Amino acid sequence: MAKRNNISTTDFILLGLFPEFQYASLLVYLILLVYLIALTGNSILTFLIWLDVHLHTPMYFLLSQLSLIDLFYISSSVPKMVINHSLGKHSISFIGCGIQMFFCLSLGGAECLLLTFMSYDRFVAICNPLQYTVIMNSKVCLLIAVASWTGGALNSLIQTIYTMHFPICGLKEINHFFCEMPAVLKLSCEDTSDYEMVVFVVSIIFILIPFNLIIASYIQIFLTVLKMKSPEGRNKALATCSSHLTVVSLYLGPGIVVYMTPGSSHTPALDQGLSVFYTILTPMLNPIIYSLRNKEVVGALRKVLRKKLVSK
Repeated sequence: MAKRNNISTTDFILLGLFPEFQYASLLVYLILLVYLIALTGNSILTFLIWLDVHLHTPMYFLLSQLSLIDLFYISSSVPKMVINHSLGKHSISFIGCGIQMFFCLSLGGAECLLLTFMSYDRFVAICNPLQYTVIMNSKVCLLIAVASWTGGALNSLIQTIYTMHFPICGLKEINHFFCEMPAVLKLSCEDTSDYEMVVFVVSIIFILIPFNLIIASYIQIFLTVLKMKSPEGRNKALATCSSHLTVVSLYLGPGIVVYMTPGSSHTPALDQGLSVFYTILTPMLNPIIYSLRNKEVVGALRKVLRKKLVSK
């Protein structure tokens, strides 16, 4: 009670990740380790793509954008959670909650759009290779990046403003480790069913349609790959595509459950567990998935390490 007495009446209380879990400190520090791995992996991948001219292609440009999104995405929730736990605090201001929600929604939406564009890039590269450089030129790549970031930001701005305008009744306790929109909506003392329907429709645009487009792209890709006569070309195409599909499954799968099913059908613990996948685990796994199975990225890393060793 003493802690809550020091909290402003306008502040929210973040109960944290699995608040009833006995080893909460161990869990938080494990997530901090994941955060550091994600920062290191995405930073190295972005640096390699920027440094190595052999990686100055549309596919790697889009991959660098994904790494940037992941860097900001995981940073929008984990540092606040770790700081709150370390200081023994649970509060977040009304403005801070709105800002956190905006960035999480914005970056999440941008990643959904970018993953869709990345599948289109692979579709063109494998199914229409002779036209690849014409279709995926530098202007198109720049437009894709701008559309992903801008689309996510505009949707997030509208959703955040509307979500935060609902009056809150009773204790402002958010049963989550960050200000995720569905968790904040549960605190409202007004009927939010109409708005939840709007959220469902928006989720169709940002999650379900991209997911279906990605699946459609990969059906065409796999049909084309099966017709390839070169085993080397077939294996390279499958390696690249399987990496992308793994990322899509880890990211969009949990998002569909959280944003496209009724909130009453799942518990706060399930929401938190699923949120960990697309806000924490996926940003860490993306550079690992794309790098370990990619000879060009591994080759670029070896070149950089070799130059460092020679310079010493």
